[in-house]
Amino acid sequence: MQNPPANTPKIDDSANADPSDGVDLVIETGASPPPARLEALVATATAYANAASSENTRSAYAKDWRHFTAWCRREGFDPMPPSSQVIGLYIGACASGTASGSVIGTTAGDRKRNAPPLSVATIERRLSGLAWNFTQRGAPIDRSDRHIATVLAGIRRKHGKPPRQKEAVLGEDIKAMVDTLGHDLRGLRDRAILLLGFAGGLRRSEIVGLDIVRDDHSDGHGWIEIFPGQGVLLTLRGKTGWREVEVGRGASDQTCPVVALERWIRFGRIARGPLFRRIFKDNKTIDVERLSDKHVARLVKQTALAAGVRADLPEAERAGLFAGHSLRAGLASSAEIEERYVQKQLGHASAEMTRQYQRRRDRFRTNLTKASGL
Repeated sequence: MQNPPANTPKIDDSANADPSDGVDLVIETGASPPPARLEALVATATAYANAASSENTRSAYAKDWRHFTAWCRREGFDPMPPSSQVIGLYIGACASGTASGSVIGTTAGDRKRNAPPLSVATIERRLSGLAWNFTQRGAPIDRSDRHIATVLAGIRRKHGKPPRQKEAVLGEDIKAMVDTLGHDLRGLRDRAILLLGFAGGLRRSEIVGLDIVRDDHSDGHGWIEIFPGQGVLLTLRGKTGWREVEVGRGASDQTCPVVALERWIRFGRIARGPLFRRIFKDNKTIDVERLSDKHVARLVKQTALAAGVRADLPEAERAGLFAGHSLRAGLASSAEIEERYVQKQLGHASAEMTRQYQRRRDRFRTNLTKASGL
């Protein structure tokens, strides 16, 4: 096998490197500094490499790496090069609650590790973070290795629980939720967020990532184009690439997402930049910065509780039912239309994924028992 050229850029494989700021490409040129032309090429390649994953993803993976390396130091292991046996021990410690470095008490005798066991989903996500970090350091791991795969299978078998899905807000729920909002600037903005997010089947990051017009230099996830008398076309950059989402006009102006969007744009005087923005306490001044996606989650929860959605359940249980994903699941559960259209709107690659979002409360509408003659 031929050795790579001396000036070939490579990813920094230092165990202490923190990739939260992005991939770090370095050049090996011996004692002499790299030529300016090669430095420019590396800078360009680095920018593209960092664009392969979002800042939030890199930040989460960096936290996973810090947790793993801290555990290795406490247990006397070297994080690099990767060892499937050590990783198996680590995820086992995560499942048992012994992988945390936090302590309680003030004296040496009182100190003990104090952390609840991690869920199966968290352990799987953390394992993905470690795999990403090892790959960035030029030492990929084999997750199918028996020291990792068998431990993970045992964790799933012993600690796995049915998934807890967020409650879907249906069409009538959305109508009641927007009725709880005022008609000031904040109310106009939040009404447009709820109706557009529901009708478009959007993720909360997609909602706040919209710009009023196309801007190739924006940090957003897409833009809108309003077609008078018809609806609004959303061009979105999602996990699987670009897609277009059509949101048509509703039967009533009170609950029409397009009307709500037009009112927010007009009264908010949004001409360019982010579509949804923070509003200051005076309820008159609109910030230029993009609204946080956490606002969507809070908005859905607050309005659902205020509207009495799922009032048949205890208050403490209701508080944990709703989040930003309730809008996306709500469209899939409410739309009385062929499944393929819902699948396209949500941007799912398979109908199976779309069916996971369909959470109707009126179950057993199709009774196969009676249909079979019993």
